[in-house]
Order: sequence, then structure tokens, then C-alpha cells
Amino acid sequence: MGPISYGPHAPYRYRSCRQGFTAQMFVLFEHAAGYALFRVKEFEETGMLLPQVEESVTDISRFNSVVKLVGFSPFKTALKALENLNSISEGILPEDLQLFLETFLPKSGKKSKVILGVSEPKIGASITESIGITCQHVGAIPEIIRGIRQHFPKLVKGFTAQSSSTAQLGLGHSYSRAKVKFNVNRVDNMIIQSIALLDQLDKDINTFSMRIREWYSYHFPELVKIVPENYLFAKVARFVKNRKELNEEKLEALEEIVMDSGKAQAILDASRSSMVVSLADYRKELSGYLATKMQDVAPNLATLIGDQVGARLISHAGSLTNLAKYPASTVQILGAEKALFRALKTRGNTPKYGLLYHSTFIGRAGAKNKGRISRYLANKCSIASRIDCFIDEPTKVFGEKLRQQVEDRLKFYETGDIPRKNIDVMKEALEEIALTSPPKKKKKNKKRKREEESDLSIANGDVNGEEKEINPPPKKKKKKNKKEKDE
Repeated sequence: MGPISYGPHAPYRYRSCRQGFTAQMFVLFEHAAGYALFRVKEFEETGMLLPQVEESVTDISRFNSVVKLVGFSPFKTALKALENLNSISEGILPEDLQLFLETFLPKSGKKSKVILGVSEPKIGASITESIGITCQHVGAIPEIIRGIRQHFPKLVKGFTAQSSSTAQLGLGHSYSRAKVKFNVNRVDNMIIQSIALLDQLDKDINTFSMRIREWYSYHFPELVKIVPENYLFAKVARFVKNRKELNEEKLEALEEIVMDSGKAQAILDASRSSMVVSLADYRKELSGYLATKMQDVAPNLATLIGDQVGARLISHAGSLTNLAKYPASTVQILGAEKALFRALKTRGNTPKYGLLYHSTFIGRAGAKNKGRISRYLANKCSIASRIDCFIDEPTKVFGEKLRQQVEDRLKFYETGDIPRKNIDVMKEALEEIALTSPPKKKKKNKKRKREEESDLSIANGDVNGEEKEINPPPKKKKKKNKKEKDE
């Protein structure tokens, strides 16, 4: 079967009044059965043709109005088809294809230009170099080729979908065997491909296993410690699914999966309890313990800024004594040392707050007042820590007063109400402490205490049932004057 021609080329042209020439567009399609050349209908620009092609690709009747078959040259043998396909894949122009294009493509002239659409830029460059025809592979060309591939059996007369599939299948097998260099007696290439695939599967399995462990642990976190193996973990997760539905009836099937009755029982017991709940309960207990300790050690600091923020300040300083020694400027940026040194190095803005940022006062202040309230709060924290460190009897009266001062300062920033002076607030706190604390007993001196004990023993007259003679204390000898000594 030789090349088949389908009429003249003249009606399908690209006319340009500005450039003074006409251009004809053709599309080359390489099929497993042979080469086919299509011409595109008259169009103004390639970009304007693209929407029309996209809309008509799925409809053969509409696609026929876009392209028309010019010629078709089938391959004589399967070997010839394989040779042509190998040459095209390497970007080499086969002799059969060159002869086909020279037969069906019109020659370009000064007033007429031929444009050939191809699927690969390599073969397009070879065609341009050999024949001198301009080739394109962008714009509407890929969509036109996609439509030709989809409707190819209907575009060529005497060609069916079954014969097209048979030709593609046979050429595909031949091309694949040639590419992998298939040899019955030597399959080392298969070994190379197998080990590469094996390595890739190992990576994929590890990645997916990590995802399964991470995601399923949100539902059943205890299972990771009981079943650490990735493959076994995935099988158990697939079997258990919802931990709430695991019961004694599924225990035997679970033993078959993990191959251990003790481990299966541990999984069943773990499914009935929740690690998250136990951790949450423990956190609640620890939070209560911390609050109690803060009320014993630093009640004023805890009342002022809260238990956790106060505990963080003490922890960062190392001890309550160290925190009491810090000035207010240091307390203000405590916890933001890296940002401070970075700002000093780059000569940027220094941080306004460190751990104090977690206090509610900073969040309640406006954007322009955050630095001011942070400085004021650091001053009050410094006072509270010193009172807690050096006071004899712990009390939280000072903390309450200091907290009210910070509240008044926030109100002052918002409304302008002038807060009370610090000295008046401290005097009021001391008066409250004096009213609430019991009166202190006066300490007796040691001499007076000894006299009272001796009087008590004299009044009793005996100790342990035996009488004791009461000897008067020896008199002190008077020192003689110098005159007496001289006489």
C-alpha cells in the first residue's frame, strides 16, 4: 500500500496583510501503522485557534472542521516500523519520513510559507535542517495532536480501532525489548532494575510506615510502645481500626497477628485506657503542686503574675534569691537574651519583654503601651520577689496590692485616671498585715530568765526529792586603790 493523497492544499492558509505573505500549517502524526500528514483550516493566529481546538477534541464532527488528512504512508513491515521509531526517538530524520514529507508538503516560497507542527522539538530541528521547513511544537499543536491521536482510526479511511490497537501493541513490545536490550541468556539488566526497585520500595515503605505510626498514634498512642515493628504495627492498626471496638472476642485473631498472647493482651488492655487522659490527670496534679509550692515560697510573686509565669522566672534565674538580686531591667527581658544580643549585634531594636510576655497584663495592653506596661510589671515583680525572699512570715498582701497597682496603671493608659503612689500603697499593706497578724511575744533576756529559774528552785526547796543547801553567791572582791597598796 503506497502513500494516499487527499486533495489540494490551497484553502488552508494563514493570510497576513501586514507581512504580505500566506502561510499554510500542517501537522505530522507518527502512528504505529505509519506516517500521517494533516493540514489545519484557515486561521488568523495560532493562539486564537487553541480554544476552538480544545472544545472540539472530544467531538469528531467538530474536530473534522479543524483538521483534514492530506496523506498517509503505512509501514511495510514491523521491522521497518521499529527502525523508524528508534530514529525518531533519537531525533534523527528517517529516509521514509523525509520522502513522505517531500511528497506531500508544498514548497515554501517568497509569498507562501509552510509551517509543520510536530510533537517533539528534536525531530522538528532535524526536519528543518534537512528539508528547510519551519517546525513548531507549542501553542495549539499539542492539542491538535491529542485530537488526532484520539480520533485517528476515524480520520483514515479503511483503518479501524482494532487494527490501530494491534499495531500499537506489537510496536510497543518490539520497542520495549529493544530499549531494555532483552536477551534470554543474559538477564543482568533485570537484576539491575530489580535491585533499584527494591531500594525504592524500602524507602517508600519506611516513609509510609512513619506516616501510619504518626497518624494512628493520635488515636491509639500506646500501640507504638507495644508493637515497635513497622510491618507488624501496620497489620495491627488495620485489624484494630477503632480502639473502642476492640474486645475479648477479637483477642484470638489479634494473637495470630502479633504471634504473642502477652502482647495481644497488652494491646487489649491499652485500648481500654488512654495515655492522653492519664497525662492530662498528671498535669493537673502537677499544676496543683506547683500552685501550692508557689504560695509557700513566693506568694506575692504568684499573686502578682500567676503561678506558672512566676515559676518560669524563678527557674530561669536559678533561684528566688538570684531573682531578688536582679534589677527590674533584667527581669523585664529575662528569657529574651538571644534577641537582646542579636539586637545589640545588628544595632536593631532591643526586645521589650521576655518571659513576662506570657502574663495577662501584656496581652491586655494596647500595642503602643506593651513596652510601658512590661517595664512597670518588671518593676513590681522585682519588688515582689525581694519581699518573698527576705520576709520572715510569708504573706500575699503585698502581691495583691502590687497587682492592683498594675491594674490601675493599665486603666491609666486607657482613661488617664492617675493611680495611687507606691508609698501609700505599701503603707496600707503594712497596716493590713499589722491588723491580721497576731501580736508578737517579747523576748526575755537571758539574765532575767536565769533569775526566774533560780527563784523557782528556791521556792520548791528540793530537786528529785533531795534537799539542797542554798549557798549564797560568792561576793566579788573589791579592788584596792593605789594609796592602800602604797601603805
